[in-house]
Amino acid sequence: MIVVTRLTGEKFGINPDLIQRVDSAPDTIVTLIDGTKYIVAEPMAEIIARINERSAQVLARSQELRSTAVLTAVPDLAEPEDDEQAGDGPLVQPLPLRPRSV
Repeated sequence: MIVVTRLTGEKFGINPDLIQRVDSAPDTIVTLIDGTKYIVAEPMAEIIARINERSAQVLARSQELRSTAVLTAVPDLAEPEDDEQAGDGPLVQPLPLRPRSV
């Protein structure tokens, strides 16, 4: 989220991924992809700088997580086609759906 200011002085956050465009005529108008428009006090250049800064933070955090993460291989849990190849057979014996009548 980037924090912007309404003309009344109230601050609010906008998801920069949802911004379609930023216009300056003379007030700065932020248009979202759903057509919602916000008039904000910050100049267009500052909004763009905040969007770029947020994108850089996300990329840096992604790179940090990637470099510190320990990846391990996940065993293949697919069922073998032949039960004899499975070795021990099924892990749990199947239960009947209803009791058998005697």
